Amino acid sequence: MSGQSLLVPGKLSPTRSVPGNIRRPEYVGKPAPTPYSGPEIQNAETIESMRLAGRIAAQAMAEAAKLIAPGVTTDELDRVAHEFMCDHGAYPSTLGYRGFPKSLCSSLNEVICHGIPDSTVLRDGDIVNLDVTAYINGVHGDNNATYLCGDVDEESRLLVERTQEALARAIKAVRPGRQINIIGRVIESYAKRFGYGVVRDFTGHGINSSFHSGLIIPHYDSPHATTLIQPGMTFTIEPMLTLGTHEYDMWDDGWTVVTKDRKRTAQFEHTLVVTDSGAEILTLP
Repeated sequence: MSGQSLLVPGKLSPTRSVPGNIRRPEYVGKPAPTPYSGPEIQNAETIESMRLAGRIAAQAMAEAAKLIAPGVTTDELDRVAHEFMCDHGAYPSTLGYRGFPKSLCSSLNEVICHGIPDSTVLRDGDIVNLDVTAYINGVHGDNNATYLCGDVDEESRLLVERTQEALARAIKAVRPGRQINIIGRVIESYAKRFGYGVVRDFTGHGINSSFHSGLIIPHYDSPHATTLIQPGMTFTIEPMLTLGTHEYDMWDDGWTVVTKDRKRTAQFEHTLVVTDSGAEILTLP
């Protein structure tokens, strides 16, 4: 495994501005979003808007990922994604969500999720997760992926490849009439082949006009995830696999989640809509 030193918080840049003509989610400027009370099954108009939001989010993430290289700061990645979303009429969903200060999450190495872009400089051998969500036409599209920075050790590289494969297998398992727990069952059984930990406390979620609708998509085989999958449901699958424990600590910033044993972790995510025969990925560039 990489001998990289552990991460420490960097310095935050000023909050980036969003043009006034871009529609804001209702939670911006509030301590928390209004709880979602609408349906989990979306109509054709909402799904079409989510295709647009998902495409912008995927393209913004891809643009930021082009910069990943030793010497680049995570704040620079945030700037690129922020400007891309704004240039395409979308609001960066994370900006101002429960007070989150930036337009994407950048989670390196031992950071499971919700890392805050700052003056941290990428190093040769890092693995870098970017999580980007765009809001446009009243709906969200949410995706993330883990990228290799420079010359990455084989153990970390395999973790990244297998986490992406876990997501692909989970998407293929989505079928109307099955219970939500099929998703976590597929991910956990695959991860166990390699002795990986599967993060339990951070999950996939329903998404639509709400960033997080209240529908929970566990990445382990949860006996409580008995909701039936139905056509028109929109949600994310976003497995987080670790080289060690699934347990975590949180930094004092209240956001950055790191593995308790400080071993590396990877994550991939797509937003999906359930079709009559499976699932369509909405976050494709």
